Amino acid sequence: MVSIDNVTVSFGGWDLFKDISLLINPRDRIGLVGKNGAGKTTLLKVIMGQQPPTSGVVTMSGDTTLGYLPQQMKVHDTTTLVEETAKAFEEVLHLEAEMERLTAEIALREDYQSEEYGELVHRLSEATERHNLLGGESRDAQIERTLLGLGFKREDLNKPTSTFSGGWRMRIELAKLLLRKPSVFLLDEPTNHLDIESIQWLEGYLKDYPGAVLLISHDRDFLDNVTNRTVELLLGKVYDYKVPYSQYVVLRKERREAQVAAYNNQQRLIEKSEEFIEKFRYKPTKSNQVQSRIKQLEKLERIEIDEEDLSALNLKFPPAPRSGQIVAEIKEVGKSFGAKRVFSGADFTIEKGDRIALVGRNGEGKTTLARILIGELEPSEGSIRVGANVSVGYYAQNQDDLMDGEFTVYDTLDKVAVGDIRTRLRDILGAFLFRGEDVDKKVKVLSGGERSRLAMARMMLSPHNLLVLDEPTNHMDMRSKDILKEALLKYDGTLVVVSHDREFLDGLVDKVYEFRDGGVKEYLGGIRYFLEKRRLEDMRQIEAREVAPKATIKAGSGKEDYLAKKENEKLIRKTQKAIEDVEAKVMALEEELAEWDRKMASPEEYGLDLTDGSLFEQYNALKQRLAYEEHEWEKLSYELEILQS
Repeated sequence: MVSIDNVTVSFGGWDLFKDISLLINPRDRIGLVGKNGAGKTTLLKVIMGQQPPTSGVVTMSGDTTLGYLPQQMKVHDTTTLVEETAKAFEEVLHLEAEMERLTAEIALREDYQSEEYGELVHRLSEATERHNLLGGESRDAQIERTLLGLGFKREDLNKPTSTFSGGWRMRIELAKLLLRKPSVFLLDEPTNHLDIESIQWLEGYLKDYPGAVLLISHDRDFLDNVTNRTVELLLGKVYDYKVPYSQYVVLRKERREAQVAAYNNQQRLIEKSEEFIEKFRYKPTKSNQVQSRIKQLEKLERIEIDEEDLSALNLKFPPAPRSGQIVAEIKEVGKSFGAKRVFSGADFTIEKGDRIALVGRNGEGKTTLARILIGELEPSEGSIRVGANVSVGYYAQNQDDLMDGEFTVYDTLDKVAVGDIRTRLRDILGAFLFRGEDVDKKVKVLSGGERSRLAMARMMLSPHNLLVLDEPTNHMDMRSKDILKEALLKYDGTLVVVSHDREFLDGLVDKVYEFRDGGVKEYLGGIRYFLEKRRLEDMRQIEAREVAPKATIKAGSGKEDYLAKKENEKLIRKTQKAIEDVEAKVMALEEELAEWDRKMASPEEYGLDLTDGSLFEQYNALKQRLAYEEHEWEKLSYELEILQS
């Protein structure tokens, strides 16, 4: 379908990547990964023909079409949402105009037996057939389904595109791309402007899409749920793994360990050869051997390894200053901007040590409540009281006004750092992708993403007992997100985070507040619990709509009520039995894992070879089975709760 053959891209004599080859097959689902600057976006541009390669070629089969979504793109502002989205059906619209013209011309003619009349009818028939083939009859339904899936509301459909923010206008371009249905999607960070609900819809769309998908994303869950193949760009080469992202991480670690071992062996060989050459260089009796060693070294293909391994980096937020038990009381808070009410009825208490996620569609009020919480906005209704001795650290997406543009990257951290942490500033900056000469750049020349990462690094240096983070992972790669998450897990203060990154929130928060349809709803559990409960609630709403007419017909029938009650009791018993079965599996797996732990603690006693990778594969497989069964238990328990209520 698409063949990339020995492609090299060079800048000023430096190779971004060299002689790489890759084949994109029909139905492939490829995640393109690698550190920032590895060349991922450049490779997409090469495939699109926007960036000519220094050498090599990209070829495509004749009927292949490409659809490209860059991170930044020009968005048009001259029509309504529906009219702009309908531009995806450019050929359909052209055919409709042609069909209308031909129909009008045929209606005016009476020379039914003439060759010209027959030609007009034939052209109308061909245009109609092509129109149907392209889905012209269902165009409006496709547009509406796609826009609603990406988070727009029905009342938005006829609004001018100029009334939407940049993030929503990017969704319009994504909708147009999806509706064009190209042979291959090339998507560069498609989830950046989407909320959790829209991301899940897009996952379902791409999984079922009949074409191929090549995407760049820093969203682990999205990659795992969409892709079945991972291509890594590293040190100018490509490594192709026929597995989703999480499995790739395991395989890459094994490959790197083997690579490091080979590198160390080669370095020892080089060192010994150089010692031999230096020692016997001027001895005539050894001249042949010396020349042989020199030629060996000249021919030796030097092994390269990823030059930076931050796995041992251990960053921590400073200890949180002591605060009262009540961090903030939010009483019936609502916010309006003019006639537009964003949300109302937010009523909850944030206690010391709480870890809270604010989730929901964009524009529903998550950021607005965060800004009210830190005192940047006043509520339009209700009240908010911040507790005693609360010191707030706030991470906003727009950091332009919070840092001095004349300071360098390093100085920005240095002026707020105190104590031993000052000796590790370069490590901290490296964790947030500032390396080498980057630390001497002035803040005013940084991109928006660079400023955001610098602001996060700076916030890690100051002691606060309440952190309010608004989309902290938007401009971070996988490693930076991991480092930030680890630091937050160790943080001993209170956390409120606005995020659409499910993997980042998983295990980090234990309470979720969803902003939806102008209200705020509490879920006392982590993000996986919320997603499962939201799915079940959506299913119940769909079922309620489907059975509503039947329920109306049966209302007042005592016999039907009795049968429904008996059926419910039967489902309760069935669910209770399923829970008991899962509990038995969990206990058995826990015992099996405990036995493994005991043996691995004393491997010699049990004759275990801990260098055997298959042992750890079996151990990890057991842990995954246990995690799955525990998730099943949570799901069944929640279903039982619904049935019993």
